[in-house]
Amino acid sequence: MTAAPQAPRTPPDGNATVDSAAGPGPGTAGSRRRAVALAVISVAQLMFLLDATIVNVALPDIQGSLRLSGSDLEWIVASYSVAFGGLLILGGRLGDILGRRRMFTTGMALFTVASLLGGFAQEPWLLIVCRTLQGVGSAAASPAALSLIAVTFPQGRERDRAVGWYTAVATAGGGVGLLAGGVITAYLSWRWVMFVNVPIGAVVLALSWRVLGETPRQRGRFDVSGALTGTLAALLLVHGLISGASEGGHWTDPSVLVALGAAAVLLPAFVVIERRGSQPLVPLRLFAGRTRCGTYAVLALTNTAMFGIFFFLTLFLQQVWDYSPLDTAFVYIPLTCLLVAGAKASSRLVTFLGARALVCWGLLAASAGMIWLSRIGESGGYATGMLVPTVLTYAGLAVTGVPLTLAALADVADEDSGAASGLLSMARQIGGAIGLAVLGTVVWSTVGGAADTTSAEDALAEGIGRGFLVAGGVAVLSLLVAFFTMPRHAAVPGERAEPGDSAPAKGAGERGKG
Repeated sequence: MTAAPQAPRTPPDGNATVDSAAGPGPGTAGSRRRAVALAVISVAQLMFLLDATIVNVALPDIQGSLRLSGSDLEWIVASYSVAFGGLLILGGRLGDILGRRRMFTTGMALFTVASLLGGFAQEPWLLIVCRTLQGVGSAAASPAALSLIAVTFPQGRERDRAVGWYTAVATAGGGVGLLAGGVITAYLSWRWVMFVNVPIGAVVLALSWRVLGETPRQRGRFDVSGALTGTLAALLLVHGLISGASEGGHWTDPSVLVALGAAAVLLPAFVVIERRGSQPLVPLRLFAGRTRCGTYAVLALTNTAMFGIFFFLTLFLQQVWDYSPLDTAFVYIPLTCLLVAGAKASSRLVTFLGARALVCWGLLAASAGMIWLSRIGESGGYATGMLVPTVLTYAGLAVTGVPLTLAALADVADEDSGAASGLLSMARQIGGAIGLAVLGTVVWSTVGGAADTTSAEDALAEGIGRGFLVAGGVAVLSLLVAFFTMPRHAAVPGERAEPGDSAPAKGAGERGKG
């Protein structure tokens, strides 16, 4: 499994193609510049991912301040996910064509301005619009961020470490969001959930122009028809999934059926357009091999389970165990640290255990933890009912991120790395939306069926327990997919080629076969 795009673009001095701008030459100065570049990219990615959850614990305060209705309150969260998940492929391809630093800084600027305006919002519609614009900015910048790592760091151990840091940040983003949201809401105001992005975004923008190198623009026309059908299909799919699972499930609502039906028509149309196009938005050669297809599937499935666990565990703590937002935030501190530590450790473990073994062992632990967690309502104890199974779950998921990310980018040509990164991020977002939809349907249908025979808290605990059991089943399914599709070894030939090696990369026809 290759951690990088291809070897032929690595010049004799060992620096990646863009290193002349992003990391000028070997030595201390170049290493320091690349370290700052990694920090800039990682902080930006952390902001994009934590904003998917940071408002969750502040929702009651937002509702009271802006006098939001229930449906408006749902869209404070959903509008960000719909825009982020639906536009990721388009953002990735625009980075390939227009330049990744340009897309990264443009998306970062839009995200920062939208955060500022959202913090001052006095009307529900304005806050929803600002959350949507945050999602658009994230979708533009997030694929470019991962692509910039691939072209900034030399292939081999240094790039593996960089991907390890990046994955640790990406994995911990949701937990950091809940922690930050709880602390900010408790000690400041819900408006600072938005304002906190502004100074960080300004610093990231200022440093980006100094330490990130621009990638060459690709010549040729933009795939307009593919962009329209693919983006609209993704937007409608995410919109339908989130709307269908909201407030107990509205799967028979005409708007949900129309959205999902239209997505079902547009997705195959998108494939046909991409197959025939000379310069497609998503080159279908990215799906030529079993390894990458399986990797995207495992990413989607693990995030289906993880995001659902994440959301409903927070709900359980606050509504069943009566935790405050601040108490809930502090529960996530050790779990977030565990995610970061696990991701860092996995960047080294993948070399010794191999990609498939590391992913499978991690998913086995996570599956066991989720199934154990399904009994949280029966046990009622913090230590054995929640702490031990969540530690098992989070530790298992933490070690899967790096090998899955490396597998998704293995042997991807430099001109396709933006699209590959966009697909990787989109698999996470779509998986998260499906997780809310599937687990939400299980939880709320159980709550509705038990409402007349038990207390609201007991009914919710039973529903969440069943949802966690379903999440465990999804994790087992992802384990099976990983076992049959992931490569046995930590690297495919060529990954460990040291800077300056002249060994040729795999041919285009072999890319992605793992």
